[in-house]
Amino acid sequence: MILGSIISGCGMEAVQGRTDIEISSVTADSRKVTPGSLFIAVKGFAADGHRYIGKAVEAGAAAVIYEDATMAAQYVPDIRPADAGSGKSGQDASIRTGTASGDSPVFIQVKSSRYALAIAAANFYDNPSRKLTLVGITGTNGKTTTVTLLYRMFTSLGYSCGLLSTIANYVGDRRYEAANTTSDPVTINSLLAQMVGSGCGYCFMEVSSIGLDQDRVAGLEFKAAIFSNLTHDHLDYHRTFAEYLRCKKLFFDNLPKTAFAITNIDDRNGMVMVQNTKAQVITYSCRSIADHTCRVMEESFDGMQLKIDGHETWTGLIGMHNAYNILAIYSTAVALGTEPQEALIALSRLQPAPGRLENLRGPHGLSVIIDYAHTPDALENVLKTLRDVAPSRTLICLFGCGGDRDRSKRPEMGQIAEKMADRIIVTSDNSRTERTSDIMDDIRSGMTPAGRARSLFIEDREQAIRTAIMTAPEGSTILLAGKGHETYQIIGTEKRRFDEKEIVTGIFGEMERMQNAGISGNGRKN
Repeated sequence: MILGSIISGCGMEAVQGRTDIEISSVTADSRKVTPGSLFIAVKGFAADGHRYIGKAVEAGAAAVIYEDATMAAQYVPDIRPADAGSGKSGQDASIRTGTASGDSPVFIQVKSSRYALAIAAANFYDNPSRKLTLVGITGTNGKTTTVTLLYRMFTSLGYSCGLLSTIANYVGDRRYEAANTTSDPVTINSLLAQMVGSGCGYCFMEVSSIGLDQDRVAGLEFKAAIFSNLTHDHLDYHRTFAEYLRCKKLFFDNLPKTAFAITNIDDRNGMVMVQNTKAQVITYSCRSIADHTCRVMEESFDGMQLKIDGHETWTGLIGMHNAYNILAIYSTAVALGTEPQEALIALSRLQPAPGRLENLRGPHGLSVIIDYAHTPDALENVLKTLRDVAPSRTLICLFGCGGDRDRSKRPEMGQIAEKMADRIIVTSDNSRTERTSDIMDDIRSGMTPAGRARSLFIEDREQAIRTAIMTAPEGSTILLAGKGHETYQIIGTEKRRFDEKEIVTGIFGEMERMQNAGISGNGRKN
């Protein structure tokens, strides 16, 4: 594609060189530059892309976009830091064609490299979001379940669909690994282009607050945006809850008037999200009057009987938080033109997303529940669900907190576990470069002496799981919170294989063999 078309709308302030050259790829990673690439120097948290302009040029970059003239001055011919104050932008930017020629790359200064990356990526892939129905969801909890089930629902209705989620990305039925909740703009647009090329009519996408703050979804055209809820998370990045809310709200502020803004009005920020949107607002609620409503009629470990807009339906999911997820899915499907009855039938056939309240049944009537709950609100929702469904069963909560992340939620999660569980085992999660013992101390600080007394603190997560299962009273419910769908654990800088389903299944197998041999869980002959 021609460079001039790619950089249209990128917020140019100055261009040095010709813009009628052919570009073979767009990247912000100097290691991926090949001859003919457009390299975009983005200021990151761990590294500044401006430092790699030289490497990109050496690798054959045909053009370079930069933001910081001071940082770029040593690489860009005849440019001075003062050029950063030119004040020129957009299509009125100066084009100096006499200073870059031959094998010299074109240099383009922009106001924001992050924004330019998103727009350039969308342009390079011919704006694929305009060629399908793109639906995004933002909120603290429920994003993965909602987009995954929307993808499954619309696929079951006969549509070819794409999915961009925390668990995985899908183009039709082809699976691709996902590195982030919201991928980088080049990856997003590349996958969207593949979806268009494969005949997908819909794409369902998780949109994180960090992704919004970093302009990863700039240039994408959404047909519908869903707000689930807003609770404590990512304050290590945003610093304040107000800033976290502002980033989420950006999603709805930027919607076109042809889109739908679908919001949970039971959340205190539900209407705040849509107060400045140009889109058509659709509300949903499980507690009050709204465009779409839901009531839980009956609940067990096998699922829930729901009444949605006055019509009853069954779902294999459990928990009030999942009632909200189901209602968000229904509201979205109806907004996009699905007949209500058809939507209800499709909903009744859906199975839970991986790692979301997955129930593994074992010997001695044990139920081990694997869930991704890693925020205070999510942990409380899951524990409340398990308590409500089986109030007479012993409830054991095993959890940890991620290292190098928001520390303030750790004592809060300790308080919640103490309040709602009969037994508590605090262990590791993805400790990263923090010491697991320090993270556990933060969790312990939120507990009372009585809570600590009925808690075990075991750093090794596999050993903690084994202890939880082997010492559980008959008929107990054991929640393994925090890992969910993840099949790895990050300790230090090492990413180790760690699949909780495999571990639990293995322990159950050992218990069954012991049971058959007449040995109890504590290793003694019955």
